[in-house]
Amino acid sequence: MGVSRKSFQIQAAGRRLHAERLDPDPVNAGADGATLVFLHEGLGSIGQWRDFPLRLSERTGLPALVYDRWGYGNSEPFTLPRSARYLHDEALSGLPDVLDACNIGSAVLVGHSDGGSIALIYASAHPRGVRAVITEAAHVFVEDVTIEGIREAVELYASTDLGERLARYHGNKTDLVFRGWADTWLSPEFRSWNIEEFLPGVRCPVLVIQGTGDRYGTPAQVRAIERQISGRAETMLVRCGHVPHAEARDEVLEAMAGFISETLGRR
Repeated sequence: MGVSRKSFQIQAAGRRLHAERLDPDPVNAGADGATLVFLHEGLGSIGQWRDFPLRLSERTGLPALVYDRWGYGNSEPFTLPRSARYLHDEALSGLPDVLDACNIGSAVLVGHSDGGSIALIYASAHPRGVRAVITEAAHVFVEDVTIEGIREAVELYASTDLGERLARYHGNKTDLVFRGWADTWLSPEFRSWNIEEFLPGVRCPVLVIQGTGDRYGTPAQVRAIERQISGRAETMLVRCGHVPHAEARDEVLEAMAGFISETLGRR
């Protein structure tokens, strides 16, 4: 199966964002118009997904949207300081505009880390437009291990080539991207950040994926999501770190494709 790729710009919540559309040939006719929507992590971008969206689109026959959130990749830069509610803002203001601009009325949300948290908030607020949610390393509350992991990342950013590697994707916005992530999560006001109130509103099926060696979160996040959502929950613990779709690519691709197939009622 071939997949065509188209890059374009959109306006969402008053910001210019960069996006890519993936269209398999042929598009799956039995998916009721559903589109895969990929939501990247707190230091992520379109490029950092690598070929995973394309492979999942090929496997499921579903079109996909991948985009750089405000401040990331080739999108318009954000300003500092960021609000402790920046994930709420992305889910309740930014993502609805993105989906409207792209004429997506039925979505399967695939969110990594920050993107997983955004997906859960959005699915709670807009249950009719979400067929399923897949989260990788999503947070619904802040853990001590999260704070320690971010502090270690700050040290690495200062002492290694981490900044240079991130600059491949974020260019001259790299310092903004890193500070916007690290400074916000390490701020005193963010310590009480919690989105568990949204979980009962999530009525669609959810696949919750977590790496057992994730230095930013523990299986307590998985249990909280599984216990509190109203829809069907499937959980998957993988022997990897914070990026299951890269570190355990084949296993995660197989699990996601199977979950989507089952959820959309296809063989």
